[in-house]
This record gives sequence, C-alpha cells and structure tokens, in this order.
Amino acid sequence: MNHQSLSALVWSVADRLRGDYKQSEYGRVILPLTVLRRLDCVLEPTKAAVLAEFAEKTAQGLNPEPFLLRKAKQSFCNTSPFDLKTLMGDADNLKANLLSYVAAFSPAVRDVFERFDFPVQVERLHKAGLLYQVVEKFVAIDLHPDRVDNHQMGLVFEELIRKFAELSNETAGEHFTPREVIRLMVTLLFIEDDEVLSKPGVVRTIYDPTAGTGGMLSIAGEYLAEHNPQARLTMSGQELNAESYAICKADMLIKGQDVGNIVFGNTLSDDGHPNRRFDYMLSNPPFGVEWKKVEKEIRKEHESQGHNGRFGPGLPRVSDGSMLFLLHLLSKMRPASEGGSRFGIVLNGSPLFTGGAGGGESEIRRHVLENDLLEAIIGLPTDMFYNTGISTYVWIVGNRKPAARKGKVQLIDAGAFWQKMRKSLGSKRKEMSDAHIADVTRLFGDFVEADLVTLFDANGKETERRIVGVADLDPAIPTGGKRKRAPISRIFANSAFGYRTITVERPERDAAGAIVLGQKGKQKGKPQPDSKLRDTENVPLTEDVEAYFKREVLPHAPDAWIDHDKTKIGYEIPFNRHFYVFEPPRPLSEIDAELNGVIGRIQALLGEVSA
Repeated sequence: MNHQSLSALVWSVADRLRGDYKQSEYGRVILPLTVLRRLDCVLEPTKAAVLAEFAEKTAQGLNPEPFLLRKAKQSFCNTSPFDLKTLMGDADNLKANLLSYVAAFSPAVRDVFERFDFPVQVERLHKAGLLYQVVEKFVAIDLHPDRVDNHQMGLVFEELIRKFAELSNETAGEHFTPREVIRLMVTLLFIEDDEVLSKPGVVRTIYDPTAGTGGMLSIAGEYLAEHNPQARLTMSGQELNAESYAICKADMLIKGQDVGNIVFGNTLSDDGHPNRRFDYMLSNPPFGVEWKKVEKEIRKEHESQGHNGRFGPGLPRVSDGSMLFLLHLLSKMRPASEGGSRFGIVLNGSPLFTGGAGGGESEIRRHVLENDLLEAIIGLPTDMFYNTGISTYVWIVGNRKPAARKGKVQLIDAGAFWQKMRKSLGSKRKEMSDAHIADVTRLFGDFVEADLVTLFDANGKETERRIVGVADLDPAIPTGGKRKRAPISRIFANSAFGYRTITVERPERDAAGAIVLGQKGKQKGKPQPDSKLRDTENVPLTEDVEAYFKREVLPHAPDAWIDHDKTKIGYEIPFNRHFYVFEPPRPLSEIDAELNGVIGRIQALLGEVSA
C-alpha cells in the first residue's frame, strides 16, 4: 500500500467522528492516535524484553531507563503491561487503561501527547461513546516498521498534516507553509552542494527556528533521501504554538529523529539551541507580528552582548519582528573555516526597504551586505500563502559563496511563475508547479541575467513563454501577434544597494537678508544653519558625494553646504524598481475609436428601446 492509500485509510477513521467533532477538529484525534499506533507497532518486537528488564532493574533499585532503551533498540520505550491490542480486551476500563498506557512512555514521548491535550480528547471520545470504536479502527491498521518504513511513515504523516491544515485555514495560515514554497527553498538551498551531499554516509544538520508542524524539515529530509538514500539529515527546531509543536515532534519521532532536538518555546526570547551551529537552516517567520511581549529580553541581549549575541547589528521596529529571525539565523551559521552554512528565509516586502540610514532595519541589511552574506532574493507570486495575499520573498543567505557570487547579489522575479489552483484555500489562490520550481532553480544555479519573453497570438492569447539571456534576440512573433519582454534575473554588486544620507544645510538670514555668522568658538565667523531649511539627500555609495552635490543641489541652492558630521550610511533593496517595465499608454486615436464604437452601440440599443 502506498503512502497516499495508507493515509486515506487512517483518515477514514474520521467518518466515526462526524457529528461529534467539527471537521477542523479531526486532526486532534487522528494525529495523536496515528503516532500512538506507530509507536505501539515499533515497540512490539521488544515489548516482553523491556518489561522483564524493567522488573529486574526496579527490583535492584537501579534507574531502569538506560537499560530499557538498549532493550527497546529505540530512543524511547514504554513500561506499561498494555499495548493497544490488549487494551481492547477490557472495554469497560479502556479510558483509564489507555491513559495509563500513554503515561508509561519515555518523557519525550509523553510530552507529545500532553501538547496534543490527548487526555482531553480521550475524555471527549469516551463521553461521546466513540472511544472503543475509534481505537479499534486504529488497532486494525498495521503500521509495523517491517511493512511501513520510517520514510513511508513520514510521508503518511505529512499527508495527514496537510489534510488537517486544509480543513483548518486558520491553523494553515499561521503554522503551515505551502509545500511548493518549501520545495523551492530546499532545492535552492542544496543546489550548490549536490556533489557533497551525494557522498555515501554524509551527515548534515538542518534547523528551523519557526518549525510549525515540521514541514520544512520533513521536505528537506525527503529531498536528501531522493538524491542520496545513504545520507542523513539531523533535524532540529523550535516552535511556540503547542499543537504545532506536538505535530512537529511527533513527525520527527515517526521519522526516527532525535526528538530532543525539537524544543518548545519562543525562539527570540528563549533560544532552545544556545551555542549550536547548523549546516542548513530554513524559516518562514510570522509576517508583521510585533515583538513587544519579548522586547525586554531582546533589548537586554542587544545592549549587553552586542555582536557576541544574536542581535548586535541592530533592532527593527517593534511592529515587525521578522528581521529578528534573520539575525537569529545568522548567529547559528558555522564559521566559513568550519564549512560554513546556508539558509533560506521567507520575508514580506518590508525588510527590503523599511527604515532609513542608521535605523535598525537598515543596519541589519548593512551587516548582511557588507559581510557578503546575501546570495539571492527571489520574489514569489502573490496569493501563495494561506493567510495573506501580499508579496513575499525568499532570501538565500550563506557564508560560503562560490567564487562567481562573491561580492554580488542576484535578484529573481518569479512573480509570473504560477498556475491557478483548482480550489482556493484561504488567501491561497496560486501555486507553483514542478516546472516553475525547476525554472527558478535553473535561473539561480546558472547565475545569469535573463528576461522572460511572452508571445501572444492575434487574439491576445498567450502562446509561449521563453527565458532568454539579456543579449539574446527575441523569438519570432506569431502572425498578427505581440510580444512582451520583461527582466526576471538581475545581478548587482553588494555596494549597489548602499547609499549615504547627507545633510544639506542652508544659512540663516536676518531681517535684512544678510547671512547670520557665529559669534563664539569654532563657529565664529561661519554661516549658521537654518534648521527650517535643512534637507537630506540620498547619494548612492557608487557615486562621489561632492560630484552629486555640485550637480543636484548647488544649481538650486548656491549657498548650501554639506554637514559631513551628520552623514549616515544606509542600505535598501528596491526589488520592484529593478523589474519595472514601462508600458506606454495606448494612442489617443485608438482610445477614441474604441469609445466611439461603445457610444454607437449604446445609441443603437437606446433606439431599439424607444422604438
């Protein structure tokens, strides 16, 4: 049975819940019971040996756990005399015995069921008269590892999580990233490391500080398993939402990962992986969410630890904490001398340009660009996420850039790479196909500037799309058709995004119009600035300040000067500006002809009515 059929079989248990549970609540029962049934099957071959060892070591007054784990041949065990099959033999006491069985698991496993509020669901099923029927259904499903290996079981659980998320758009929006977005990120993350990752027995670490239900970690693992079954990806993460944390931890448990690497709590105020570094990282932090609740802890770290902490480069405004996650990931990078790191993070448009020179956001961008850490930014289509239709961007960041990328940043506009979904899910109306992901990945991997040429027939219907190099000729237009060409990949030097904000002063004048001069100290005899006439100008780092000032300011204000003590350096990434294509308006004659035609039709209709 393939994983789709197996997940459908598991999900079919939901038929028993209809009426007593809302659809969006099905996952609260099905997910923990799926985990429980899998663990029950995994421990079955060693159950008798574990119980015997438990009795022996307890009688000797020893801590039995390390001995039990060796007997169980797993990272967890269960000391209850029950298993799910024997529980069914005492229907009258099923509720109490089931809770006792779950309580006998190792602490890490118990934590999963506690976060699922499993006792609450057991009580609810019991009161509805459904507990025996539902557990009986699960007992009939064979999830033994000899028949369903860890990889296939992981796919089954992923499918169940997806169905659960689709039935609960609120949960999906907050804690579930569209799978094609993750596939794109994972592909971009690993593309330059294919040779390393293809070596037999290679072990790499990956981390997600906003793990949600674990989708990013899971898909990264699937990608590596497809390309190199002998490679191993050790997964770590942290999650704030209790239910999402439980799902993520359960997923890792099912995949055979060390669930101790999945931590509960707020990543920004309480780092669950202090002093750890990772090979790869992925994150989709919440957009536009304020960090006021944890402001005290973050400011304390910023001020007391500086660049020795996570937030040394600067702090963004309190209204949006997404750039704090960017800083957090930077702090988790291995030094380049130890192999370095790469990560992908999804951000909205605000981190590209919010904040002026010297402000927190600008200083974070400055830190990233001046240290040559930003490899690429990919603009995604709108309406890609469940809870927002706004523009989103994937940043690829690394400290081991290939030689060709050093000192440069690639911008890719993937806004046209989408297809309409058959059924909208919340705000998500578009999706990227495998072909779209392949096109974007190729643009990134080739590291070239390119345009997208779209051809239309005489009726204005799109006939073909083609990616061409900036110097390539346009393909032939269909007879009577048109062609549209737009940039989709551009490469810039890091310094192209930097600028100096200069303060332009003009002299204060008295009632007679004479310039007011300073009377004391260093200002004696010098023109005094008029604060009401003060202005600022942004001068690109690639341009000479004095030349700019002479060309742009002095012709309009001959008495102006620059106060160099107030000059600040800033960075912004005007993504959309680099992909804007001016489309001239239609000729007036064409518009007039169209209006005359419409007026003529209206007059004809009115004539028919009056007749």
